[in-house]
Amino acid sequence: MEKSYTETFALRTPMCDMSGQWRPGAVLESMQETAGDHCARLGIGRSVMDSLGIAWVLSRSRVALYRAPRLNEVISVETWPLPPRHQFYPRINAFRDAEGNVIGEAASLWLLMDLTTRRVVNSDVVLAHLPDNADMPAGIPLGAARVLAGEAIEGAFVPPYADFDLNGHANNTKYLDWTCSALGHGVMAKHRLAEFTISYEREIRPDEAIRTQLVRQDDAFSFCGFAGDRRCFCVAGKLAERE
Repeated sequence: MEKSYTETFALRTPMCDMSGQWRPGAVLESMQETAGDHCARLGIGRSVMDSLGIAWVLSRSRVALYRAPRLNEVISVETWPLPPRHQFYPRINAFRDAEGNVIGEAASLWLLMDLTTRRVVNSDVVLAHLPDNADMPAGIPLGAARVLAGEAIEGAFVPPYADFDLNGHANNTKYLDWTCSALGHGVMAKHRLAEFTISYEREIRPDEAIRTQLVRQDDAFSFCGFAGDRRCFCVAGKLAERE
């Protein structure tokens, strides 16, 4: 079994923001795609998962970018799973430039969801196809997103059709697009997301109205979304000045 998997690519226009730097949502897209491709190579790709009636869903992600790569820069994304913990399946990422320098790291926790009941399950088939990676690096620490204290800026929106994926819920990569939009052009023109953690607490289904709360404290922020009184997600992180 392949213990890890790496994809190398050049950053194209759709992967970059208005400043020509790697868009935060596109960072999550690279993590999602490399994880999916690695699973396919391990024998638990989308077609196998569909036959089992289950799908991978994210519970938590943390990303730290030590610098922001730019349009046309060649980067590589390496990914590897760690041994499961109860119903959680950890996965690690390392981001490198063309010279092999580490420019960022990520860690995520995945769950298996039954597509009919929408409940978390385990699968002996999936477990049997995962490599023994107990000796692989554990990556950056992964805690829950922390809601900042302070006056919140309230907002509301209904996620558009394009934000939903094959699993019938808002795709995990879209939460960073929502966050950047909430922070606004004035902030994002001068700053980038240097570090962020996302806690996915409840899936968002089509046509749900989401109420949001954004809190800023110097270079730190938290952005949470609610459906009714139930929190669906929280994104927390730190801003850095654009290079």
